[in-house]
Amino acid sequence: MKKTILLFGLMLTSVVIFAKDIKTVQLTTNPQMHCENCEKKIKGNLRFEKGVKKISTSIPEQTVTIKYDADKTSVEKLIKAFPKFGYKASEVKKDKKDKKQQN
Repeated sequence: MKKTILLFGLMLTSVVIFAKDIKTVQLTTNPQMHCENCEKKIKGNLRFEKGVKKISTSIPEQTVTIKYDADKTSVEKLIKAFPKFGYKASEVKKDKKDKKQQN
């Protein structure tokens, strides 16, 4: 019984130690996305950046949402990746999103 409890404690500790710092950032692009090919271009190029876990785009909202491992990359590095494929990116601040939702 003691061995089982000890083993469970070790497993739980290892999960906490190896937990990744996954964060999400929302960006807007310039030039703006206007078609499916724009979305494919952005997703196709960003997927090769270190630490990127998931990319979703929204043409109506003009946003690119990236889920990434903060231990491997940063928002600044992700933004610097955009010029490689012809875009500029900037972070959408939370207060801007809140104002859109209120309207």
